[in-house]
Amino acid sequence: MTFEELDLDPILLSAIEQQKYHKPTPVQEAAIPILLERQDILAGAATGTGKTAAFVLPALQYLLDEPQRSNQPRVLILAPTRELAFQIHKVVKQLGSYCEFPSVIVTGGFKMSQQTDLLDQPCDILVATPGRLAKIMEEDAVDLSHIEMLIIDEADRMLDMGQGPTVRALIEAIPGDFQAGLFSATLSGSGIEKFASEILDEPEIVQIDAPNQKSEQVQQLVYLANDKAHKQALLTSILKDASCHSAIVFCNKKERAIEVTDYLQSKNLSAQVLHGDFIQAVRMEKMQKFQNGKIKILVATDVAARGLDMLNITHVINYDIPFRGDIYIHRIGRTGRAQQVGVAINLVERHDLVNLERIEYHLQQNLPVEKIAGLEPNFTLKEALKKATTKKKPKKTANKSGAKKAAKKKR
Repeated sequence: MTFEELDLDPILLSAIEQQKYHKPTPVQEAAIPILLERQDILAGAATGTGKTAAFVLPALQYLLDEPQRSNQPRVLILAPTRELAFQIHKVVKQLGSYCEFPSVIVTGGFKMSQQTDLLDQPCDILVATPGRLAKIMEEDAVDLSHIEMLIIDEADRMLDMGQGPTVRALIEAIPGDFQAGLFSATLSGSGIEKFASEILDEPEIVQIDAPNQKSEQVQQLVYLANDKAHKQALLTSILKDASCHSAIVFCNKKERAIEVTDYLQSKNLSAQVLHGDFIQAVRMEKMQKFQNGKIKILVATDVAARGLDMLNITHVINYDIPFRGDIYIHRIGRTGRAQQVGVAINLVERHDLVNLERIEYHLQQNLPVEKIAGLEPNFTLKEALKKATTKKKPKKTANKSGAKKAAKKKR
């Protein structure tokens, strides 16, 4: 299928061509016709499969088909994090470059007064994070009564972050009927089902990839590490390899991310840390430098990296193995995007084996174990797993009454 076959307006096709989109991805091919037919949709697809364009293009087409000048937002797109909101807004600008539909983004990290001033201007598309939009509504600085299309992106992460009640409150502020789309990396779990049932009206369900699948362009590898020093040596070797042009190194905690960044900088590697405590301006500056190639390595936590949608990231390295399979899929989805290939590497110490087993169970596959010459581990995965699963025999405790009798005999 081509984009022309999707019955999109020629000005949208021009923008698509400008962005060098060659053909619709599977989620775009499935979701765009449903949204164009004004039906609600519940869509699941792995990270990096083109979900954003799958709802932005129908939103723009809707505004072209139903021109109005209300000066109030008619399309509301909600995202769990500010980074993802900015990425969505960027795609709105790119694909709407030949349209005259003003858009506004409101997220945390900026002064409320600045964002309320933006909302005083005409706006057709509003991209927002739930928390900030709710605060702006408390100030009566935004009117949602004209919303005709609602899109909720990465709903699974939104629920994980506890944003469900806030989203429900925002929806209650929309008095009229509206078309809705709920997009998520995974549709598994009762939470998503309940959330969708409250928002969507007889939705078409699209599941491009099963919940345990990842982008097929990503090669996944495991390197076993004896200890912290060995893990650092492996990390350095991987990052210095000629094939590594741009990398994200994931850590589970902010403190670990800072520690790893300091280590990499001590090895004269171009690395910067990205975690949730940075103000928005600093986070945006770091991501811009990373995107422009001024920084080769971004050491990040999951919260900070959420919404990163950049091409040409060749490597994702899990310095810390995540605790859940869906988080793992989100991480490795930072590479192998837009038909490009990527590598996802897991540095696994013995204490990481439990998390590795959990991820492999989620993926329903065993990840291949590789070695780097001169940095071979002193154990094998089979040995480590066998040792970990071997039950320790309980120590025999002396019989107290027998001990007392022996003591009496000695006397």
